Amino acid sequence: MLEACHERVQRTLGLLARLRAHVQARGADDEARQAARDVLRYFDMAAPLHHEDEELHVFPLLLEQATPEVKALVLRLQYDHVAMAADWAEARGGLLALVDAGAQGFKPQDEVALDRFATRYDAHIAAEEGAAYPAAAALLAPDSLTAMGREMAARRGG
Repeated sequence: MLEACHERVQRTLGLLARLRAHVQARGADDEARQAARDVLRYFDMAAPLHHEDEELHVFPLLLEQATPEVKALVLRLQYDHVAMAADWAEARGGLLALVDAGAQGFKPQDEVALDRFATRYDAHIAAEEGAAYPAAAALLAPDSLTAMGREMAARRGG
């Protein structure tokens, strides 16, 4: 489930990149505003739940049982969650301006904020999938994985 969330994050980051190119080429039309709404909805609602899943289920296990290298990585990933929330708080302003304020493009500071957000998220996902998730999978029994998945789905109303 966590990797499926990463796929959705990457699809939404791809949508954000296409939106930025579209706005640069054509301005903020209805299609751009809808894409901005979709990006806002995902990173406002789904992404925080994903981070909460990791904070509740993956990181405590790794901090308790993993190697010192993985524990150090987890501390960085926890910092990333805080930094990504701050990055998003700044980056979403340009998207809101397209949706709500009728802006016709992104300001230079919006572009910088969007770049920082996307770059940090890409690196974060690579670290989780490259090291943290495999380390957690090695420590978890299959029954634990199933229970974790059920709890995550229940928190989403599923």
